Amino acid sequence: MRVLVERTCGLDVHQAVIVAYLLVGKAAGKVHKEVRSFASTTAGLLALRDWLKAAGCTHVGMESTGVYWQPVYAILEDQFDVVVGNAQRIKNVPGRKTDVKDAEWIAELVRYGLIPPSSVPARPLRVLRDLLRYRRSLVEARSNCRNRVLKVLERANIKLASVASDVFGVSGTAMLEALVAGPKTPAEIANLARGKRRKKLVQLELALQGSLGDEHRFMLAQLLDTLDQEDRRITATERLIGHKLEPIGSSIGC
Repeated sequence: MRVLVERTCGLDVHQAVIVAYLLVGKAAGKVHKEVRSFASTTAGLLALRDWLKAAGCTHVGMESTGVYWQPVYAILEDQFDVVVGNAQRIKNVPGRKTDVKDAEWIAELVRYGLIPPSSVPARPLRVLRDLLRYRRSLVEARSNCRNRVLKVLERANIKLASVASDVFGVSGTAMLEALVAGPKTPAEIANLARGKRRKKLVQLELALQGSLGDEHRFMLAQLLDTLDQEDRRITATERLIGHKLEPIGSSIGC
């Protein structure tokens, strides 16, 4: 096989430590090999970067295992041609049983151009992807919390969800808060309805006649507080996403 890269390094990345295997040499000449271990802390990654720069390394390869590779990539991407390979494809070779052997094998693959690189988005897009994933987790957490609110209401035989299409809208939230605050009659709570909901005052009053105990009020209070926090987190995250989108939109003429 023909050597494509003369100065390569293979990284075996773990949670706490990174094993680096450096290969330097031309195809027909002697190959210099050196192995070092670095902590996965920022200081350790900077030391790895400086060592690779001093050695004249141009290409670095590693596996896309979990999330451990991401901070390594972020620190090395501006200085080297970093190849992130599919872990399943790289490991699909028998006989490697140590971290050093793993790192050596990756370095050899990079040296001969045999790692099909995984697509790694540019840094701004990676930031956006992380924020969007975080927003999705917040939305899911809010949905779970809302479902728990509905279950508490059902256990107390409060049929608000059967009448109000949006229990967590303006009218529904006002009624939920009134249920927690107490004591109010079903008619008084139903009268908190706004807009089109006021056409259903009779149905709402009947739906609000339940057996709401102290334990239900306690759980509803806790859940409503959590919902308020989740709403604020989602709003803040969406604001940051919008801010991060501005330069991307400008670059494509939007």
